[in-house]
Amino acid sequence: MAIGVGLGMATFTFSSAAGYWRWVQRCDEAGVDSLWQTDRLVSKEPFLECMTVMAGIAGATKKVKFGMNVASLGLRDPLLTAKQCATIDFLSGGRLLPAFGLGSNRSRDWVASGTTTKARGRRMNEALEVMTRLWVDDEVSFEGNHFNYERASVAPRPVQVPLPLWIGGSSDAAIERSGRFGTGWQAAFDSPEEAGVVVQKINVAAKDHGRSIDHDHFGAAFGVRFGNWDEEPVRKMAADFEKRTGKEAARGFVVGGGDEILSRIQDYVDHGISKFILRPIGAGDAEMEDQTEQLIEKVISKVPELKEKT
Repeated sequence: MAIGVGLGMATFTFSSAAGYWRWVQRCDEAGVDSLWQTDRLVSKEPFLECMTVMAGIAGATKKVKFGMNVASLGLRDPLLTAKQCATIDFLSGGRLLPAFGLGSNRSRDWVASGTTTKARGRRMNEALEVMTRLWVDDEVSFEGNHFNYERASVAPRPVQVPLPLWIGGSSDAAIERSGRFGTGWQAAFDSPEEAGVVVQKINVAAKDHGRSIDHDHFGAAFGVRFGNWDEEPVRKMAADFEKRTGKEAARGFVVGGGDEILSRIQDYVDHGISKFILRPIGAGDAEMEDQTEQLIEKVISKVPELKEKT
């Protein structure tokens, strides 16, 4: 099982674009596996738009892969999204890791945009079918309940064939969706034990569709902080998490030191998860740089030791 650790970004905590690009370039140089941008369209706090970020990272880096964790497909047109993904993958030489989900039904994105959450799962299924066909077929005609296209096509196509498609969510519908369309799966806020059960169910669903998913294409994401729960950035992120998800903050964050973070990773590895997105919690350039350096030194450099234990 090949364990990979990428870094993610939720709220934009840098003082400027220059600070952010220094962080991106440091991750690229340090051998970080991948970079991920959380998707949120409506927020009083600064959030970068995930598809735009992917295009920017494509031009600013040379090695690191990148993806969105996860983009809400229920709010996006599948033809436009497929075109964006194909373009970014082409320009980056095949480094895009597209990841899609329904998005939280607690998100303001739905109400603010006047988009109903009704039948959003069926809309997403239609969108995934359209997109996966557009990435490989010369022309796509599709007549569904939510989308209709006549002889649609995109060029240039993605460099990666097939283009990876990571699916988020752990409901029965999301499990079926992952088995039908996905090449990988990202846990939301599932515990290691819960994630392990989902992995087993997705493998069964994939087999039912005559497919299989690589055993090391199952992932999890959580926030991390070298420090303690009483620090202001942690308290703020934890409160937002609990309000937005209705779950305890301990499910979404690991706060402490490198050993605590490695222990959580190991717990997931023991249940069949091998890809990780760690979101450093920091306020301002200096904190984000410090948190990232500690992750590189105290966590990412020690991942091979975890691999030997599995």
